[in-house]
Order: sequence, then structure tokens, then C-alpha cells
Amino acid sequence: MHSKALTLEEAILRFGREKRNGRKVVFTNGCFDLLHPGHIRGFEQARQLGDALIVGLNSDSSVRQLKGPERPVIPEQERAEILSALEAVDAVVIFNDRTPREVIARLLPDVLVKGGDWPGDRIVGREEVEAAGGRVVSIPLVPGYSTTTILQRIREGADSSSAYEKSQTTKDKRATSADS
Repeated sequence: MHSKALTLEEAILRFGREKRNGRKVVFTNGCFDLLHPGHIRGFEQARQLGDALIVGLNSDSSVRQLKGPERPVIPEQERAEILSALEAVDAVVIFNDRTPREVIARLLPDVLVKGGDWPGDRIVGREEVEAAGGRVVSIPLVPGYSTTTILQRIREGADSSSAYEKSQTTKDKRATSADS
């Protein structure tokens, strides 16, 4: 099985500025502990912004620092394998720090992508990417999808309706009560 998981050094050799030959490299990052449609749609949107998408993946220790001792649910190598199977993803780089600043500073992607829940001034790597002539793009989150919410529903033994269906039902109830 061919994995797209690379060390930072391998990613630089393959996607570094001097190796791009005019290709535009896009970078995004996260824990991606339980992959859901919001993640998939975000990867697809990010990939459309360039010729290659590199996903920075928080290591297990990094996820524990950010999310607590019960996370991640899925180990880093398995998360990297899942991400590697996605058509939109060209490479996965696992990093141990709380943030991907070093990965971004060394790789210097042309486009840095984060979800819309991140305020522009808090996006790690923004300064490095913009100083190198790149740009930062915020992609809107897909409503109704969240790993934390999925895990809560699992722990509570929730029914099998999707997060999207539940968000639509909530909107319908609000619209009905507003009409009354």
C-alpha cells in the first residue's frame, strides 16, 4: 500500500519552493481524529486552490495537549493512512508541536487554508506565508459537523440521524415556532 505520509524533510524535497516548477502548493492542518463530511468538503475546497494539498496532522501527543487525555480516538498512523486515501490529499506530514508553525515556515506553501472558525489574526503561519508572497484563505465550516459533537453523541448513545439532519430539524423547529 502506498502512503502519502511523509516526514517534513521528504515533503520539502518533494514540494519545497525550488521543486514546485510552477505548481501551487496548498497547506492545511488539524487533528482529524474522526473524519466527517465537513473535513472532506474542506479538503476538496482547499485542493481546488492549488495543484497539491499537504495536510499537517497533529501527532497523538499533540492532540492530547490540545484536546485532553481521551483523544485522539484513532492513532496518528491510522489517521495518516485514512487521509492518504483521500483523492484531494497529496501528502500528509505528522507534527509533534501544538501548532504547525515549523512545518509551515520550512515548507512555505503558496496558500495556507484554515476553517472559518479561526480568526484571521490567530492563524498560525500567516506571517511566514504572507512574507514569502503566499496567501491565507479561510474556508467556511460545514454546519452540523464537529468531531467533538460526534463523540458526545456516541458517549450519550445518540440515535443514528446525521448531524446534518439534526441541524436541519432544529432549523425547521425554529422556523415553525417563529411562524406560530
